[in-house]
Amino acid sequence: MRRNVRLAVAVFAATLPVTLAACSSGSPAAAGPVTINYALWDSGQLPAYQACADAFTAANPTIKVKITQTAWGQYWTNLTTQMTAGNAPDVFTDHVAYYPNFVKNHQIMDISQQVAADHVDLTQYQTGLAEAWVKDGKRYGLPKDWDTIAIAYNTTMAAKAGYSAADLAKLTWNPTDGGSFEQFIARMTVDANGRNGLDPQFDKKHVKTYGIELAYDDGSTGQSSWGNLAASNGFTFLDKNPFGTKYHYTDPALAQTISWEASLAGKGYAPAYDKNSSLGPDAVLNAGKAAMTMTGSWNINTYMGSTATQKFAFAPLPVGPQGRKTFMNGLSDAIYTGTKHPDQAWQWVKFLGSTGCQDIIAAKGVVFPAIKTDSVKALATHQAAGQDVKVFVDEASAPGGTLTYPVTDHADQVTQEVQTDLESVWLGQAGASDALAKAQKAVDGYFAQP
Repeated sequence: MRRNVRLAVAVFAATLPVTLAACSSGSPAAAGPVTINYALWDSGQLPAYQACADAFTAANPTIKVKITQTAWGQYWTNLTTQMTAGNAPDVFTDHVAYYPNFVKNHQIMDISQQVAADHVDLTQYQTGLAEAWVKDGKRYGLPKDWDTIAIAYNTTMAAKAGYSAADLAKLTWNPTDGGSFEQFIARMTVDANGRNGLDPQFDKKHVKTYGIELAYDDGSTGQSSWGNLAASNGFTFLDKNPFGTKYHYTDPALAQTISWEASLAGKGYAPAYDKNSSLGPDAVLNAGKAAMTMTGSWNINTYMGSTATQKFAFAPLPVGPQGRKTFMNGLSDAIYTGTKHPDQAWQWVKFLGSTGCQDIIAAKGVVFPAIKTDSVKALATHQAAGQDVKVFVDEASAPGGTLTYPVTDHADQVTQEVQTDLESVWLGQAGASDALAKAQKAVDGYFAQP
């Protein structure tokens, strides 16, 4: 999944150089035709961005864009190695969990002056996206897309369990008994004898189809799992966002949520952590081994594209005690400070953040572009293809319904610590409150460092 930062950020942090090995952004642009090397990780988006590159070069004949795509797991390792060697891509797709480290090590350009000089309209983007890329008054990216989280479910299994799309739009959740959301999960769970999870004779030791596939390996935010439910239970990650300095991992609202999610495996409704498939929720659902998961809009075509082997639909996340809440996150494109072509790199980044490129992305229907008008166009593209994905847009526009991905320093350390401590909960070795208290102590220590 392209937004889960757990493993990649750990490798990235372990090898991140402390100082820049190449020249600064003040290097003069080369005369004559130049090639801008551009890196991204999502193979599904490569054709769309190649179309953007073709359109850009057609309008700027002296600038060619060469795109390199590397899968998420290797992307950040490669980037670190390249930066150490001083030959990183001129421009690369960036994530909010990584860019503070790039800023700290002077590895990406502040584009504030370019944005001001070229009068880039920051109000054209979805609310909250542009602010995420500003640190200490300096800007390090323009928004390129956004995502929210919803339930992906097997429509055949849901219908067999007696659920309609209208039923799923009204699901509720609480950490005490799980609400109608847990009832849905239980009904969608089927044992080897065909009994669902609510049957008194349900055999949790011999489950044929789990009601839900959980993203246990979901870092310090639970973006595709517990984080959204915790927010709907009143939990907030930080004292402020972006760049808060105090996490709230000891909040009882979070411990309640983690405890509830851990209980699903004990009831047989979800695979146990140590038996969970390493292939990821997408593969498990496509194999018919689980009935639903929580996933981001970046996976729309995974569940509704031509490669899907089951029939799926999307439903909104359940309404919790404090309403329905979903992460809303987005990516940007960063300019490497070692580039020999800073002016041309800026022209490409500006194009990526404009309607010139985002119109193309919208027409391809791979993600929701950051520009508001292009989000509408992307939705129309999906509708024309017979894909009902309006739930993601509705969640994004619901007043008070979104939370911003936590953006802080020490993100690599926080991710490793929280994920490690939560593993003890998923394995049944510790209670949620104790594990989160341990995580909080360590996280506080990171921010106490000079």
